Amino acid sequence: MACGAAHRRRDNRRVAHYFEEHPATAGRPGSVTLVLPDLHLKLETDSGVFSPERVDQGTRILLESVPPPPPEGDLLDLGCGYGPIALTMASRAPRATVWAVDVNRRSVDLCARNARSAGLDKVRSLHVDEVPPDVRFRAIWSNPAIRIGKAALHEMLTRWLSRLTPDGVAYLVVQKHLGSDSLQRWLNERGWPADRTASRSSYRILEVRSREAAEAAP
Repeated sequence: MACGAAHRRRDNRRVAHYFEEHPATAGRPGSVTLVLPDLHLKLETDSGVFSPERVDQGTRILLESVPPPPPEGDLLDLGCGYGPIALTMASRAPRATVWAVDVNRRSVDLCARNARSAGLDKVRSLHVDEVPPDVRFRAIWSNPAIRIGKAALHEMLTRWLSRLTPDGVAYLVVQKHLGSDSLQRWLNERGWPADRTASRSSYRILEVRSREAAEAAP
């Protein structure tokens, strides 16, 4: 029993690292490959960031399930990690500006390097507090950090979903056992119309519309 508790504590410490602005873990550079029907990228990774050993299954399901992003305007990857979502958005919408944001500075640096390596010069990789306040987004794609806790998750989503354009759409991938259904209910209760558009391997894709869209609906 004591051994199991210690193992859980080690896991919790490891998981928590990618929520930190400056991860305490020593760097351990590596790389992963993102292969999609329309894209093949090799991405730098490191310890202290989300899913450094492989592209997370939820991220892959999101990228395989969502419709193409708007071809122009400002797009957001919320919680960019080392950049698989941001770089996919930029590849699919080369005239758009993709804002890749994260609280983790190591992730932000990795995403910027991966964008440069891929020749995607319209990716802007920034800390979450560095995005100009007047920028609004036509699309948000995110594998949100559910494990930060419900209150922090709701605060994060409120902050960024409020910056959707009136016709903007967010796509979130959330595991069912981590609360996808309760998150969908919460979004609808707070005025963001949220529908499940795909379900695969216990993951749900939630399509979330702006509050302006809800108010304009007949």
